[in-house]
Amino acid sequence: MPSRISLEDRESPLCAAAQHVCEWWTLLILQDAFDGYSRFDQFQENLGVSSSMLTTRLKALVADGLLERRPYQTNPVRHEYVLTALGRSLWPVIVALTAWGNSRLAPEERSMVLIEAATGEEVDPAVVDAVTGRRLDDSDAYVFTAGPAASDAMRARYRHRKREAAKRLSAGAQ
Repeated sequence: MPSRISLEDRESPLCAAAQHVCEWWTLLILQDAFDGYSRFDQFQENLGVSSSMLTTRLKALVADGLLERRPYQTNPVRHEYVLTALGRSLWPVIVALTAWGNSRLAPEERSMVLIEAATGEEVDPAVVDAVTGRRLDDSDAYVFTAGPAASDAMRARYRHRKREAAKRLSAGAQ
């Protein structure tokens, strides 16, 4: 029987990202951090998570460079957990996951929506190409391919995808 491959053994950047954030409590802690929570007791009260689980997840988030642990009180010493620049860079991911979750609900069933801070108007988030501004939610129009650092195995995996994409493009141009 083949041995199970761990996420860190996979070449995919999706696996690398999942290794850091794709755990239930991690995403919820990050959401709370974006909502302004920073102290252990705040996270624990809001999430209803055990102190041992919260301690484990906070340590991992600090080790991964997503949160910074800094003292806010000296006697006794207490720490707060603040998003780092790397942690803040996950904002679009949190927004996209939340939007995807909301897209499956009727508007009146949504417990949380994204608004523009200045106007209070609800927004409809979309992932777009930074160069063209085109939406990326059409999985037939966009495909992954091997990048410059890809191994031979990764290049072989995507070789056929590149040919298929080229065929679709030429068929669409006719």
